[in-house]
Order: sequence, then C-alpha cells, then structure tokens
Amino acid sequence: MSEPEFASRRAIRAAAPAPAGPSSRAGRNLPVAIATGVALAGLAVASLVAHPVVFVVLICLAMVVAVWEMRQALSEGGLYAPFVPVAVGAVSMTVAAYLRGAEGLVFAASLTLVATLVWRVADGLGGALPDVGAGALILLYPCLLAGFAAMMLAEPQGQWRIFVFIIVTVFSDIGGYAFGVVLGKHPMAPRLSPKKSWEGFAGSVLSCAVVGAIVIPLTLDGQWWQGAVLGVLVAPVATIGDLIESSLKRNLGIKDMSNIIPGHGGLMDRLDSLVLVVPLAWVALRIIAPV
Repeated sequence: MSEPEFASRRAIRAAAPAPAGPSSRAGRNLPVAIATGVALAGLAVASLVAHPVVFVVLICLAMVVAVWEMRQALSEGGLYAPFVPVAVGAVSMTVAAYLRGAEGLVFAASLTLVATLVWRVADGLGGALPDVGAGALILLYPCLLAGFAAMMLAEPQGQWRIFVFIIVTVFSDIGGYAFGVVLGKHPMAPRLSPKKSWEGFAGSVLSCAVVGAIVIPLTLDGQWWQGAVLGVLVAPVATIGDLIESSLKRNLGIKDMSNIIPGHGGLMDRLDSLVLVVPLAWVALRIIAPV
C-alpha cells in the first residue's frame, strides 16, 4: 500500500466522530472503563487462583492478541510482520520460559526469529528486511518481556509474585489517573501524551509505594520498606512503558492499538506498562524473596 493511501486512511480516522457516551476529563468513558478493568482483573486473579498453568494459558492468549494488534498497528506504517511464526513463537516463548527459565526463553526466541526470517523470505525478497524487523520488534516487545512473567510464575510463591507485580503496576495507572484528573496542571510529555502530568506521575509514585508497602509483608514476608522501594522503582518504569506506546501510536497515526476492550482500546493499551515493568519486578522480587 502506498504512502498516500496510508495518509488518506489516517485522515479519515482523524475526521471520524468520537463514540457516544459519557467521558471523563482524561478522555475515557469512565463507567465502561472501570467495569472492563474490574472484569480483566477478576479474570487474572481467577486464573492465578485456579492453577499456574491456567495463568500460563492466559499469558499465551494475551500474547497472540498482542501480536495481532502490534502487526495491525505496524501495518499502518507499511511494515507487515509475518503473523503465523511470530504468534506461534510468542506461545512457544511463554511455555519455554515457564518450563525452562531464561535459557528456554532465549532459545525459543532465537528459533522464532529464524522462523520469521525464513517465512518472510519464502514469500519474496521485496520489502523482506523491514517486515522481518517488524517481526523482531514484536518478538521483543511484548513477547520476550512477557516471558519474564512466566519465569516469575514458575518460582516458589510464583502466584503471589505475579499478584504483587500486577497490583503494584496497576496502581501506577490508577494513582496517575486520579491525581492527574484532580490536580494535573503541568504536562509531562505533551507531544506524546497530552493528558499525562507531573502531578499524575507523583500520584503514581505515591500509590505504588503505598500498595507495595502493604502487599509485600502480607504476601512474600518482606519488609514494608522493601515494598515501598519496589513501588518507587515501578512507577517511573510503568510511566515510561505508557509513553513508549504513546510514541509508537503517534508515529503510526493511530489512537488505540485496537478497539477490542470497551473503554480501554486494545489489549496492548493495557499491557504497555506491565510488559516493561515485569523484568524489573522479576529481579526485585528475587531480591526481596530469594528463590
């Protein structure tokens, strides 16, 4: 597809009327966003309680959807990552990370990269290099990063580790949203995310620190100050994850990665902070609660 056609599609999308429904100052349909967020959280908790393997299956499904969303988004910029090898590789990487740890994750990622190259070259050499590069990007973000969640789950107290990681990261978004809506006056990165403010960032740090200080002693027998430090570290990384995806979407001329989650957009719009935080959480929780 030619560049003028891409520009035309972006113009049509930008001119399209906004969906009807109540929205908050932060640009969301708040009741729908809250209901959907609670449902997603309930699904994650239920899978953790049921069995670790159920949560691994949930990660695999999430990664397949994420691969599809990333491929659709990158296609707006003329990059067409091969879907089949990357999606199969995403599942293989998750399973390998759960069963074999870091070595399994790296090995599966390497095989998937080779498979992506062969699959795309078999379709012709024209434009193959950019498409393979797009596939490699998706394999790194989010698939390789998500593999750390599978490794974390396989460790002793793995379900509690995942719970701590998720709840602390989620409260970065909740605290940032609440403080930003009420107090936000100074934009943090207006070109990337106009609604994100320094006041909201302060709320993210405070919320993560408080939640970390509460859950670490209750779940992993750590000290409250260790949880607070974890929260202080998580908040900026989660914010950077949000800004990275905002930058990607802005460069591609899209608002959301997809529209499959009411009130939130796409799955990657919810995973952007989580996938960047998970390697940090994996390391930090191994220090707080040694394996």
